[in-house]
Amino acid sequence: MPLSWNEIKSRAIAFSKDWSSETSERAESQSFWNAFFHIFGIERRRVASFEQQVAMARAGHKLKHGRIDGFWKGVLLIEHKSAGQSLDRAFSQAVDYFEGLPQRDLPRYVLVSDFTRLRLSDFETGEETEFALKDLHKHIKRFGFIAGYQAQQIKPQDPVNIRAAEQMGKLHDALKASGYEGHPLEVLLVRTLFCLFADDTGIFQPAQAFRAWIEDRTSEDGADLGPQLAQLFQVLNTPEDKRSRALDEQLRAFPYVNGKLFDEALPLAAFSSSMRESLLDACAIDWSGISPAIFGALFQSIMDGKARRNLGAHYTSEENILKLIKPLFLDELRAEFERIKGNRNKLFEFHKKLRTLNFFDPACGCGNFLVITYRELRLLELDVLRASRDIADPASRRLFDSNLHHQISIDVDQFHGIEIEEFPAQIAQVALWLIDHQMNVLAGEEFGLYFARIPLKATPHIVHGNALRVKWEDVLPAIRCSFVLGNPPFGGKHYQSKVQRLDQQVVTAEIRSGSDLDFVACWFVKAADYIQGATTRVAFVATNSISQGEQVPLLWGAMLSRYGVHIHFAHRTFKWSNEARGNAAVHCVILGFALGRAIQCRLFDYETPTSDPQERVVSNINPYLLEAPTVFVGKRASPVCVAPKMSYGNKPSDGGHLILSNVEKSSLLLIEPGAGAWLRRYVGADDFINGVERWCLWLEGISPHELRRLPNVLARVEAVQRFREGSTAEPTRRTAATPTRFFYVSQPRTEYIVIPEVSSERRRFIPIGYLPADVICSNTNYLVAQPSLYVFGVLTSLMHMAWTGVVCGRLKSDYRYSASIVYNNFPWPESTSDKQRDAIESAAQVILDTRLLFPGSTLADLYDPLAMPPALLKAHQKLDAAVDAAYGRKNFKSDAERVAFLFELYQRYTSLLPAEPAKTKRRSPVTPRPSAG
Repeated sequence: MPLSWNEIKSRAIAFSKDWSSETSERAESQSFWNAFFHIFGIERRRVASFEQQVAMARAGHKLKHGRIDGFWKGVLLIEHKSAGQSLDRAFSQAVDYFEGLPQRDLPRYVLVSDFTRLRLSDFETGEETEFALKDLHKHIKRFGFIAGYQAQQIKPQDPVNIRAAEQMGKLHDALKASGYEGHPLEVLLVRTLFCLFADDTGIFQPAQAFRAWIEDRTSEDGADLGPQLAQLFQVLNTPEDKRSRALDEQLRAFPYVNGKLFDEALPLAAFSSSMRESLLDACAIDWSGISPAIFGALFQSIMDGKARRNLGAHYTSEENILKLIKPLFLDELRAEFERIKGNRNKLFEFHKKLRTLNFFDPACGCGNFLVITYRELRLLELDVLRASRDIADPASRRLFDSNLHHQISIDVDQFHGIEIEEFPAQIAQVALWLIDHQMNVLAGEEFGLYFARIPLKATPHIVHGNALRVKWEDVLPAIRCSFVLGNPPFGGKHYQSKVQRLDQQVVTAEIRSGSDLDFVACWFVKAADYIQGATTRVAFVATNSISQGEQVPLLWGAMLSRYGVHIHFAHRTFKWSNEARGNAAVHCVILGFALGRAIQCRLFDYETPTSDPQERVVSNINPYLLEAPTVFVGKRASPVCVAPKMSYGNKPSDGGHLILSNVEKSSLLLIEPGAGAWLRRYVGADDFINGVERWCLWLEGISPHELRRLPNVLARVEAVQRFREGSTAEPTRRTAATPTRFFYVSQPRTEYIVIPEVSSERRRFIPIGYLPADVICSNTNYLVAQPSLYVFGVLTSLMHMAWTGVVCGRLKSDYRYSASIVYNNFPWPESTSDKQRDAIESAAQVILDTRLLFPGSTLADLYDPLAMPPALLKAHQKLDAAVDAAYGRKNFKSDAERVAFLFELYQRYTSLLPAEPAKTKRRSPVTPRPSAG
């Protein structure tokens, strides 16, 4: 166990006095450094060697050698000179040795001295410190790495995290390739992970003891490494007083760990020389500063892509974890601490309260949420202890310092989780022990005492099981649970495995159309049921689809009415990121909820998905994550206002036999010119936006005689019939009797407005336009048969776009427009004047005219956020002002403000909530009039 800082500082003062008059390098340098290591309670011979020979460079045909005064592989290189000699020269000589050292052995620190002065250079941080020998005690903490104190700034984006994960991934792959796999491999890797961390954080003494043991006690060919590791694990699982007296001294120095981490006997692994080298390379990484997020990245790096996709394994960054835990509980606890930190009794009660809190992640993966939560709770406890010490009298303060291990009460047994896979469940448990040790080291640095919980006593409660089948009450009774939190697996209803669908059926059995919910909704439903009768608060990360489109009434209708939960805080859509290399872009939300309403709700908005959040305190957050009334926009068969009908485009269900490309059209006309009379332009969403030409056989009204005169067309019709007859869908099979017709026909006889069903979310506007009657509209578009400029103007306005962005469904992150949810629920302006209508129509016509100024540009070009012509943008801004005026508003600050306004209007129009004002009599917002577009 490392000495306390107080003891180290006292020894440093004595060392400076003892060596204050020494000057001769040759006579006493080795004794000087032996005594120097003794300051930290370390026997120099156990970590560093004197006069190690190293090849430096070739001089002619001869290899030049040098001798390093003191060398601790991978950690420290010492160069010593006689009193008065240049430290710059000593440093240059030390750096020259680097050329002859293996990459793995390159030291982080170089220490040079001439007895009277010392200079320490840190190659990782670039810091260099020089001081007189007599001032060593003032700078002693810079040498904490010798004693096992490794002060680190743990950064989630530090490249060492990814490097460490990849190094462990290589070891995993090599062991698996050798035939060592499954459960034994997983346990071996978790144990190795603990040893690597223990090697750099003072758990193992001296530092790098695990690495030194591998280098000193195993053969270079790796043949005996497996048996030697098995023996080491057995030692780590055996109390010191129960070990054999004949045990090798180097093994006997390892501590008893307990915690059942090393309890299970494993089959012996067979190592090769390259596998041993891989393990030593992992040892060379400084694991003391590894972010807890590494454990998620580690797991991800050693799973294959298919398994990762099926299990929904994804790992949230520390930044995003803090977005959840701060409003869930941490901000509140921090505020309470600030209020009472000057009152000893209240501090005592607050500290007791922290020990009673229990945290539960029912989809914990490798434990990132639990680990970061534990770290933040321990940091708060450290502030509590600091404040308690500061207000104590001198005698109480001395007693406080000497009993640090009794003062720290928060422990890993307050943390609970469920994980469906065994390996990440094991990593989650070990990760909590490791972050516990990091925080213990931090506390020791703060109060001058070394503090470690070895052997392990408290154990995190991580259950290996399926969270959707496990009874959460059996893991942690809700009455004892303070907070449920986490990042459950994502997955739309069309991307679920058979097992996931069965799990979902069990969880959502009492919810109407529960099978249509996204997979992540299962955790919301189960959490809502779990907290009944408790004060537990919940917060989950989810894809933003859970607050959009048909998901909202399906899920939140049940959450509010059946379970009585209310949203207390929310982060609106932001871009999710994880710690693994090549991470995917996912648009997420965070929702915090509990039983009953919050006095004040916290809503976090993002100007863009990657910007910093802006917080607002609001009175209510509805399930669309808006400061607006809680209403649900479900499917409607007709518009909520008096407005023209919107139809689905024409659906062929033809197996592709009625649809032709330009090449296919030309080929058909070449051999059958008469088919030209029955060919029409065919426009789907992608065709409309990107200007792609396609064609279809539109055989409405064709006579049998005419059809028989076109054998190639007839062959296509026969192929349609065969396709429909072979369909598994009964409606499709019925239409096999009319193979000349599209499955569904909605083609207008006049010019019509067309809206693509799917459009990129990058665009500020969905490209909406007109098509003539002889162009056939595909079922990937929606159409309005009344070609009113007023209708076109309102639909292409920001007001309608803001509504669409919130209530529409999504295909990946793209807009997925629908008539039943978006259009039929859209609250049109009420009682517009002729002047207001004329202004909208005039502005709409300017948009159409402006588009014509760019004849070579597609709608995709015109509405690209980067390429949109300024004239077109200005035309849209004028239209937006005209539409806003028709609603009696202007100067909306954001889309969220627009939609909140529309929700209030929608609430009045539909009378869904009690105590509403009487409906206002409204005339039709639409008067069809000819379009000049």
